[in-house]
Formats: sequence, C-alpha cells, structure tokens
Amino acid sequence: MDMNTKKLKKNAFRVTKERGLTASRVRVPGGHLTAKYLGVIQQIAEEYGNGTVHITSRQGFEIPGIPFEKIEEVNSALQSVIEGLEINQEEPGAGYPAAGTRNIIACIGNRVCPYGCYDTSAFAQRIEKSVFPNDLHFKIALTGCPNDCAKVRMHDFGIMGMTEPQFDPERCVSCGACVKACQKKSVEALKTVNFRPQRDSKKCIGCGECVLACPNAAWTRSEQKYFRLTLLGRTGKKNPRMGQDFIKWIDADSIVKIIMNTYDYVNQYIDPEAPGGKEHIGYIVDRTGFPEFKKWALKDVELPEIAEVYSPIYWQGVKY
Repeated sequence: MDMNTKKLKKNAFRVTKERGLTASRVRVPGGHLTAKYLGVIQQIAEEYGNGTVHITSRQGFEIPGIPFEKIEEVNSALQSVIEGLEINQEEPGAGYPAAGTRNIIACIGNRVCPYGCYDTSAFAQRIEKSVFPNDLHFKIALTGCPNDCAKVRMHDFGIMGMTEPQFDPERCVSCGACVKACQKKSVEALKTVNFRPQRDSKKCIGCGECVLACPNAAWTRSEQKYFRLTLLGRTGKKNPRMGQDFIKWIDADSIVKIIMNTYDYVNQYIDPEAPGGKEHIGYIVDRTGFPEFKKWALKDVELPEIAEVYSPIYWQGVKY
C-alpha cells in the first residue's frame, strides 16, 4: 500500500528496511513507568508486530514488524500507555501527534540512588509536559549528580543535579571523612582548617560526597534543588562534540524557561532547506553566533542569586 512517510514519522512510526512494515515508537519520559504498561506493550508486539520489542538508547520502546494497515489499531491499543504516562495528545486514540523532540531520558535519580540530588524522573516528566508535542529535533537528558550516568553532555540540554552542602559545626566530630571523600572521589573542594572542614564554594561541584561520607550528619543536602545546565552536545557524522557548561547553580524553573525560549530561537533561525526539515540546534548557534542564542535563551529568565553563567563558551569536537 502507498504510505505518506512524513505522516508516518510524525505519528511516531519508523520507516524500516522491510517493505510494508513499520515500527511503533513508545515515549517513556524519564525512563520510568508503571509495570502494568509492559503488558500492554507485550500484547501489541505479539498481536500486531513480530513478537519482539527493542529498548531504545533513549529509554523508550520500539515495536517492530507492524503492517502499515495496522497502524490505526496500534494507535488505539497504545492509548492506555499514552494516558498512563500523561503524554500530551491532540486526538485520543490517534497515537502520538509528533516525533521531533526525542524521548527525554534520565538516570534513576534520588528515588533509588543515594548519589542522586533530585527526582530525575519527575523533572523529566515536567519538561515533557512543556515541550511535547513538537516537531523540532531537541534532545534533553537528566542525571542526578555529577557522576553523569545519563551522559547528559551528549545532548542539546544536559541537566545535572547539584546540592549546596549545608554544614552544622555542632554535629562535626572532626573525623575528616568528608575531606577524604572529596579528595578521593570529587574535586578537593574541602580542606581541614582548625580541625574543621572548610568548603571552597567556587570549586565545589555540588556532588554531595561530603553528605554521604559524614558519619554524624554534619553535612546535609540543601533544601533548594540546583542544577548544572550544559548545552549543545551532539553525536552524528558531521561534527560530534561534548556539551559545555552554560549555567551552574541554576534552578528548575529557569531551565524549563530556557528550553522553551530555545524553541522560539530555533523557529526564528532554522534553515528551511535543511535535510528532512531538521537542523541541529548547535549548527544554528554556530551560524548565528552564541551571543544571539544567549539573548534568546535568557529572555525573561530570573536566575537565583547563586547562579553562575559561563561566557564565552567554546566547543571542541571532531572537524571534517
């Protein structure tokens, strides 16, 4: 049967190597879902696909082997998953309304991991509600701490959890465990002065190793959640490069606003002749210059007083 491939891809189905067959892409913002939805995905794979499921590198699912003529039935079958994960939808039962912004990925965060500085899945789901549906090609990733298990520096927006360690001298027993932990596992932001740990706030990366190491809870995590925001990392053929620091000690509201401002910036400057109607944000920034991007990104953003904005920013990467 004839198939409009643009419509197919916008509906979150893939063009595959097998004629007449497609694969359904299932969004899982933050990589977290209730286990019962795995049964729905299994049922779709067995009834409409080839009985297999692929776990994607972006923490979603692909169900391959679906005949074109079964797309509408698959969309209907996916409705409970879409509703359960609270994915924004224009027409219930019609599947996904866009496939541009890629599934937002996240490490497991502080729901499980002791190193996590915040609930990564919850923040990913919040961002999802703001950015989806959209046809622009954005990649967003979240990680709970500077260990960066989610490899956020390979994304357009990398969100890295931080905490501003709070010290209670009354609870300190001068054991030096926090200083040793910072020296061995982090960036040596602590030193001992008069038998007490002293923190270099400029050097501190907010990892929380001191909190984990202290046997007497003299160090605690800050109530306020902070983040390190990195920009414009990318893989691909042409010019792969690592994302660079943009703002340190930024808050969640400012991150969401910057992401939404970037959609406005891309809509203004994207090359309409780009292959497939897609142009990586980094190439647009390279073309317009970083100061122009920064002007758009920080429009109406109210950063916390502690925030540090990096400027200028230089990207390194493979050049062809």
